[in-house]
Amino acid sequence: MSGSVSVSVSASLKPGASPGPIMEMPMVMPMVEIDHLSLWYGAKLALKDISMSIPKHRVTAYIGPSGCGKSTLLRCLNRMNDLVDGVRVAGNIRIGGTDIHDPALDVTDLRKRVGMVFQKSNPFPKSIFENVAYGPRILGVRNQSDLEGIVERSLKGAALWDEVHDRLRESALGLSGGQQQRLCIARAIAVEPDVLLMDEPCSALDPIATAKIEELMLDLKNSYTIVIVTHNMQQAARVAENTGFFLNGKMVEFDSTHKIFTNPKDKRTEDYITGRFG
Repeated sequence: MSGSVSVSVSASLKPGASPGPIMEMPMVMPMVEIDHLSLWYGAKLALKDISMSIPKHRVTAYIGPSGCGKSTLLRCLNRMNDLVDGVRVAGNIRIGGTDIHDPALDVTDLRKRVGMVFQKSNPFPKSIFENVAYGPRILGVRNQSDLEGIVERSLKGAALWDEVHDRLRESALGLSGGQQQRLCIARAIAVEPDVLLMDEPCSALDPIATAKIEELMLDLKNSYTIVIVTHNMQQAARVAENTGFFLNGKMVEFDSTHKIFTNPKDKRTEDYITGRFG
């Protein structure tokens, strides 16, 4: 699917003037489209009729109290819920125009296009280099020079290269918590996904490491569409252009982050962001 469509707009004309060239006004197309999505864990309805469009090259945040369904929705986007017994899904999700539930779709290819960074950093018990090279190796990259280029590009993209370039063969487990989380981001972007999912990526980090991850998100959105789940409403306000508020498996409200935090349409949203519950 094309990343943009064009709308023709005729320039204002003076009387008797001939028409000038038609101006093309770009409009950003959504990267992720969710239509009437519901999900059940066995008999329990966990997501209820969710519909939303996530724009390309933006940060979108999901907020809401624990157990509201925001992480479940995030895992729907790369079909990680498929790994849970008894899960049933209704509705549609399209990423880049592709139906991710199409029986002909290779789920491995989907997870290449939709990377994920988890709440707790989970580096492999391998070297820093091998952590980042893991995905490209799985996808068939064998040339050492190519792998070195991918590792350097990915670590630079995760703002980690300057800190680790001289110890790439050392264990990733020796890095600090914040460095490990950025390594996991480097590992995710090494396969050049379209979408990067982040599930509470800063919840275990100190304020300095959190600030680095947030700054990194603002840089990465130039290359990737980012969707984050966060309990930290200040974080959503700092990094996200759009925010969805979830409650009891329903999306109560989805709008620009500014509107969500300054002029929400639903009283439940206002009650949550002002601390009356949650």
